[in-house]
Amino acid sequence: MTSPRTTSARVSRHAVSVRRLGRAGMIGALALALSGGLTGCGTVRDWFRSDKQKAAAPTALADFSSSATVTRAWSVNVGDGEGRLGIRQRPAVLDGRVYAAAVEGGVRAYDLQTGAEVWRHETEARVTGGPGAGEGLVVYGTLEGDVVALDAVTGEQKWVAEVKNEIIAPPTIGQGTVLVRSNEGRLTAFDVADGERRWFWNRDLPNLSVRGNDGPTLGPGYVFVGNDDGSVAALALADGRPIWEQAVAQPDGRSELDRMADVDGAPVLDDFQPILYATSFKNQTVAFEAPSGRPIWEQDRGGSARIGVGADRIVVVDPLGTVWALDKAVGTAMWQQSGLLRRGVSGAAVQGDFAVVGDSEGYLHWLRMDNGDFAARERVGRDPIRAAPVVTDGVLLVQTADGKLSAYRLQ
Repeated sequence: MTSPRTTSARVSRHAVSVRRLGRAGMIGALALALSGGLTGCGTVRDWFRSDKQKAAAPTALADFSSSATVTRAWSVNVGDGEGRLGIRQRPAVLDGRVYAAAVEGGVRAYDLQTGAEVWRHETEARVTGGPGAGEGLVVYGTLEGDVVALDAVTGEQKWVAEVKNEIIAPPTIGQGTVLVRSNEGRLTAFDVADGERRWFWNRDLPNLSVRGNDGPTLGPGYVFVGNDDGSVAALALADGRPIWEQAVAQPDGRSELDRMADVDGAPVLDDFQPILYATSFKNQTVAFEAPSGRPIWEQDRGGSARIGVGADRIVVVDPLGTVWALDKAVGTAMWQQSGLLRRGVSGAAVQGDFAVVGDSEGYLHWLRMDNGDFAARERVGRDPIRAAPVVTDGVLLVQTADGKLSAYRLQ
């Protein structure tokens, strides 16, 4: 067992990790791509696109008659955003407060209804993982592998721990535990009270994967983890013991690129029944019986980003940008919306009777949950929206890659 450190988080170096590669030729290709600069989430995919794909411009936004009225409630800047790191920063909400982080700018707390700043935590570290919020704590991770826990009410630092690699996923907090996923495939559990390490679980990484991962999902006594090899694992929360593992998609194909099957969006546990939904970069979505891992249905529509969950359907976004609604009971495709192709579409959220996604030009799109038609559109800013929006108490929160945080309400 390791003891938590009491010093403040270290200053993190500016670094972007690339997955291990098994072939010298691929290493050369990646080195050449890195010399030209990174483009953020989905970067690996962009490096290997064909000339025909590169030439295909994002679909132009079509005009439509609005069927929903959206108003911006407030907007703030939380600091210098993620830029090209591809980390999908998004806010967390707890007890009427919004917690948001920037790579350079620390962590800030805002009132959910008004956007008024409540407190600010300054740090010289590069904040990349988080924030996560729960059980009176706000926790974030850094590029150096620091895990920092703050008091959710005051912003006071409570404890600091450490993992062995960069953290780009938000920590998950609940049932007395802080769960942190680091970028080499390790999940570490810390005690919520003092940061003492309880256990860790390792997962080998494929040679090539999509940049970006997400935090785990908590169930009663379980933790569910989406993996870069296309699988989902269920672990015992008490000690990290594996309970079951199932494939969402098979990492097969002739090349490393063909075998990319990342489950990068956190698996989603249904609020009303013990069903877990997971979706993969390889265009596969699966519903599992959560306690046993038994597959209920599978559908060849999906992507690596977060799933939006409605009353009777889930919403997934495929790698090309088509938005799909799938029946929760049997997985049948209920509608598709192809008006956002090649626009770098984010994961989905559900606000009222609408699915909401962002795109790489800073637009938010509200789609009708009954038929997928466009209902409203707002531009948050000119920078990409890489993370799925967050909806709580009827308020939709979205953060752009440059650190702009905005709240929207439906009329």
